Amino acid sequence: MVTLLLDSTRLEIALSGSERLLAFRKENVLVERSQIAKVQLTEDVWTWLRGVPSPGTHVRGIVAAGRWRSAGGDDFAMIRRRREGVVIDLEGHEEFERILLTTRHGLALVQALRIDVDADDAATDVVEIVETAAVPVIVSGVS
Repeated sequence: MVTLLLDSTRLEIALSGSERLLAFRKENVLVERSQIAKVQLTEDVWTWLRGVPSPGTHVRGIVAAGRWRSAGGDDFAMIRRRREGVVIDLEGHEEFERILLTTRHGLALVQALRIDVDADDAATDVVEIVETAAVPVIVSGVS
């Protein structure tokens, strides 16, 4: 599973060695915070997948990893099995229009993006950011 690291200026999708192989990628995916237009949580990331792997790995229902090219633009995918995940829409990113990830930490990512992180702090896992910050929990229908 990818590790989501966040600092005051950017989000880093840290890939393990096997994820790099599947994605045909040498480096982690870096996104400036200002380029994140929208973050959506989803129960099935597969429904958001568009285009064809180029380069990437695809085993239907098992894994989709790497760059996916479509008429709508290039996406980065790291999807495993039928698990919950996150769809990150980007604006002005030089490589990708969207990032599709299976992760149990989608809610932590959304919460961490709402927290101001000190500029001096190193990139930190989004789960740790949320655990150490006082993040208000919003319950639908309760004032």
